[in-house]
Amino acid sequence: MIDHALFDPATIDPETKRLNAEIVAAHAAQEDPWSLPIAEVRARRRRGTQASPAMPRSARAETLTIDGPGSPILLRVIRPNARKWPKARGAYLHIHRGGWVWGAADEQDPWLERIADCCGFVCLSVEYRLAPEHPYPAALEDCEAAALWLAGPGRTDLGVTALTIGGESVGAHLAVMVLLRLRDRHGLPRAFRGANLNAGFYDLGLTPSVRHWGEERLVINTTDLTRFADDYVREGIDRRRPDVSPLYADLKGLPPALFTVGTSDPLLDDTLYMSARWAAAGNGGHTAVYPGGCHVFIRYPGPLTERALELIDRFLTALA
Repeated sequence: MIDHALFDPATIDPETKRLNAEIVAAHAAQEDPWSLPIAEVRARRRRGTQASPAMPRSARAETLTIDGPGSPILLRVIRPNARKWPKARGAYLHIHRGGWVWGAADEQDPWLERIADCCGFVCLSVEYRLAPEHPYPAALEDCEAAALWLAGPGRTDLGVTALTIGGESVGAHLAVMVLLRLRDRHGLPRAFRGANLNAGFYDLGLTPSVRHWGEERLVINTTDLTRFADDYVREGIDRRRPDVSPLYADLKGLPPALFTVGTSDPLLDDTLYMSARWAAAGNGGHTAVYPGGCHVFIRYPGPLTERALELIDRFLTALA
């Protein structure tokens, strides 16, 4: 049961209010990303902007190459600290955010280093193909291939047995779609023990919180999410097909999930609706709602972020 007091604006702490105002102002001071070539937006994201400073890249990261459906797939790998974890306790397959259009596997190394060292997991982030050059189902096929590799030869290659999966925003969407494909196409409903799902975009037909958010860009806005869906899914494809929007899929038999979202996220309804359906399917897990948290608020350091990351650490650790 979710505490409705979490949605009272009075519960938002001053630090979160200040951060949100700074993010909105920083985005307003920048050019509209949709007025720029996609390649330029991708390059700016990698360099970092005032609205979204670049996260440091890990000196520990390695690259694995596996076979993909069209071309080889790169997996960015961060292993746990060998002194603390002489043997890895498991693996975490991470799928990055970016609206299926932007983002890369190396743009969230600090999160993966933390999971590696706190949980003793080998962390792997998928460098999947991006839209609009590679629309649906290209990204999903790449993530599916990575999951199949990890559930097969990857276990032996990495010396692990406990597998977990997760991602942020569209990464959470792709993580759920991968679990569904493993269940329905490969007979592997429980290949992964649990899913860490942060602020997922589960309905490409757009939930009410997305449609009614408006143009204020607190990280993202209605236009951004609409454009992401338009670039990912070709015209003529039903956006609410279960194999496109997992909110409408049969969710039975999937592993437990931790759903994380802030109340100041346009995708709030996506998490609330999906977590309710996940629970109704008997899959188990937990939904954590954070007052005032913006879209993927764990991107920004602060007390709210630390609380959310600590819960993610505990959730994943319990799955090993």
